[in-house]
Formats: sequence, C-alpha cells, structure tokens
Amino acid sequence: MYETPPHPRQHPAVPDCEQQPQFTAVPPPAHWRYKPRRAWWRTRAVRAGAVITVLALCGLVILAIVRDQTGTHGFLVGLGLAVLPVPLLLAAFRWLDRVEPGPWRNLVFAFAWGAFAAALVAIIANSFATRWIATATADPAAAESLGATVIAPVVEESAKAAAVLLIFLFRRRHFTGIVDGVVVAGFTATGFAFTENILYLGNAFGEDQEAGASGLSSVTAATFFVRVVMSPFAHPLFTVLTGIGFGLAALAPPRRRGRWRRIALPLLGLAFAMGMHALWNGSAVFGGYGFYLVYAVFMVPAFALLTWLVVWTRQRELRTIAAELPAYATAGWLQPAEPLALSSMRARSLARGAAARTYGGGAGSRASGRAAARAVAEYEAFATSLAFLRHRAHRGALGPDFTAREQELLHHLWQRREVAGPALEYAARATGRVRVPPPWPPPWPPSWQQPWQPPGQPYGYGPPPSQRPPPHQDYAAYNPYRQQ
Repeated sequence: MYETPPHPRQHPAVPDCEQQPQFTAVPPPAHWRYKPRRAWWRTRAVRAGAVITVLALCGLVILAIVRDQTGTHGFLVGLGLAVLPVPLLLAAFRWLDRVEPGPWRNLVFAFAWGAFAAALVAIIANSFATRWIATATADPAAAESLGATVIAPVVEESAKAAAVLLIFLFRRRHFTGIVDGVVVAGFTATGFAFTENILYLGNAFGEDQEAGASGLSSVTAATFFVRVVMSPFAHPLFTVLTGIGFGLAALAPPRRRGRWRRIALPLLGLAFAMGMHALWNGSAVFGGYGFYLVYAVFMVPAFALLTWLVVWTRQRELRTIAAELPAYATAGWLQPAEPLALSSMRARSLARGAAARTYGGGAGSRASGRAAARAVAEYEAFATSLAFLRHRAHRGALGPDFTAREQELLHHLWQRREVAGPALEYAARATGRVRVPPPWPPPWPPSWQQPWQPPGQPYGYGPPPSQRPPPHQDYAAYNPYRQQ
C-alpha cells in the first residue's frame, strides 16, 4: 500500500524587529499569560500588612504597660486629658503641608510609630538603663537624674527619628524638603507625647487618689498645666530639628558632596534634638525656678524661631511655584493667570469654591460640585508637583526620569484644565493677583476738579452716555448718566 511521506516540520517565522514595534496582539494586562514573578514577601500587601501588624503589636504591649502602671481609672483619666492637644498639633502641622500635601498614609504611619513603637522602645530602654545604673552605682537618685538628662533624650529622640528615616528611605518621592521633614517629625513627636502624657497624667491621678487630693492643688492639675497647657509643643520642637536635618538632606544634590550631606545633616539635626531634650529634662538642676527659666529664656525663643523658619520655608515654596510655572504658561500648558493663582493659598481655596458653585448650582448637583472642587484640588496638587519637579531639575537634584515625570504631570493637568482653568482665572482676579483694567479710561482731571456743568448736561465723569457699555442704559430708575 502506498504511504504518503510525512510532512516536514515547519518552524514559525520570527517577526521582524522594527524601529518602533507595534504589539497589536498583546492582550490587556488583566489577561496576560506570562507575568513577572516576584517573591511573595516583596508585594505591597505583605509589606503593608507587616507594618500594620508590628505597630498593632506595639500598641497592645504599650497599652498593657501603661494600664499596668496607672491602673484602669488612671489610664482613662490620662487618656481623656492627653488627647486634648493632639488635634490642635496635628492640624497645625497639616496646615504647614498645604502647599504640597503628602499622602495621609505617611502621616498616619508617623503618628502610630511615635505613639506605639517609639513609646514602647523608650519605656523599656529607659527603665532598663535606669535600673542598671542604679544597681551599678548603688545610688537610685543619681540614676534617676542621669536617666532623665542623658539616657532618655538619646533613646527617645533616636526612636522618634527612626520614623523620619523610614519615610525618607522608602517614601523618598514624598520627602522633598524641609517642610516634609518638619511635618513627618511633628506627627511622630505628637504621637509620642500623646502616649507619654497618658502615663504621666495617669500616675499623677493615682497619687491624688492615694493622698485624697483634688482640684487645682492636685498633682494631676499641676501635671496637666505643665505638660498640656504650657509645653504641648516640647516633643514636637525637639524632633522637628531632626526633621529639618532630613529635609536639608533631601535638598542635597545627587553628587559625591551631596552624599556626605545626606548623611551628616540628619545626624546633626538628631544631635541638636538630643541636646535640646537634655536641657529641657535637666531644667530642675537650675533650682526651683529652673523650669521657668529654661522655658522663658530658651524654649519659647527656640519655638518662635523654628515657627518663623517653617512659615518662611512655606512661603518660599509658594515663591518657587510662582517662578517655575510661568514657563509652562508661555508654552501654552497653563493660562497666564494660573501661576499667580497657584502661588496663593487664598486663591486656591477660592478656585475650589468657585468650581463647586459653578457645577453644583442645582439641588441635585451637589455631587457634581464636589467632583469639580476635587478636580481643581487635584489640578493644584499636580501643578505644585510640576513646579517642584522643575525646580529640582534646575538644581541638578533629579534623575534621568525627569521627562517621563513631567509628561505624566502635564497629562494629569490637561485632563482637568477644562474645569480648573476658569476657576483659577476667576480666583486670580478675585484676589487681586491679576490687575483688571476698568471698562473705560478714568477721567482726567478728576470729576471734582472739572468745571461745573448746568443741569441737563452729562456729568463730567467718563465718556458720554452713548459711549458707555451696559447696564446703565437698562436702568428703569433715575440715572444721572442719561440725558433728561
């Protein structure tokens, strides 16, 4: 029987590699058959879960320790009193970050680290070091003094600085300058002070319960006055020095000299924070009025100086926006008035309100108004990021991906310019950032210097009524500009 010869094997043709290949047969990413594989511990969900788990465990442990030292009633009293300054401090630091606000997840992590992880490290390390010194020297009083003035500042400031370091290393694109360092450090220190105040106020309440004291003469009232009323900014003031060091390091150029600055400046800021903390804790050494002396001579001026520095830095960021964005307005990406509006926080707020009113005028359009205001807010954030991106490129502190980042930001701006452009134009005019010329030239000389004219003649101000624009021609009531 005749058998057909087997067909020779045919190999598929290899597609030609063009200069600009077109991958038309590639399915969407959701239907990819071949995906890049990564180790499971490197996924974002695993890392976020690990961070949350660690902070939660630290929170449970520090909660148990504080409750054990203060008792249930003392813990509840301390919690109720310690929470009072927290919203004010967080709102103040968030206000500083309004120009280019960072993501909330970084700030929540910073606060949780300060309240749970840093507080746990501090309470364990301080207790262990104080007991070891007391055992080695057989002098508990000297051990307590040394622990408060030397051990506590080093341990606490190092534990708080760890949060700033982690965000500086792993969220580098959100850490671009001094303001970012101040805000992250402020949130971390506020969380730490919150937990520490619970402990101090709870112990003070326990002492009052044992002694039967109450009212303004109680230890709880005195502790509340010193820690919550007079010095709620103490811990934030110390740690802000570390944040300023990291902020200056973020501004360092990516060259060899910049590498040493990125190492030396955070360490210098941490050293200043430890020194100020040690001076504050050791104020009792100066006698009965040592606390008030250090508070008036050192703490208040330092707080005023740092506040001025941070506000000046915030205004400098606005000036950077006003200096960098006109280049994009000249190229046609922005309207001429937009850089002026974007460099004013009041104009930004007015623009968001104008968009909400324009698109949410009807009863059923509130959602549209909120969406329009959100689009303007996003436009403002992207434009601010674009200005800072260009500023860092001018200083040589940016990598080779400048073009890709710039194009991405311009793409986001272009998608929202239809809503944000008119709103920012209105805000620039409403705040006086753009000078609006009058509808006709003002008279010269002024009307009070012009000769008197008999009745029936037009008043000596401006052009004759026939040359003036509406709405004066439509007035139904008496109009002095109309010929009688």
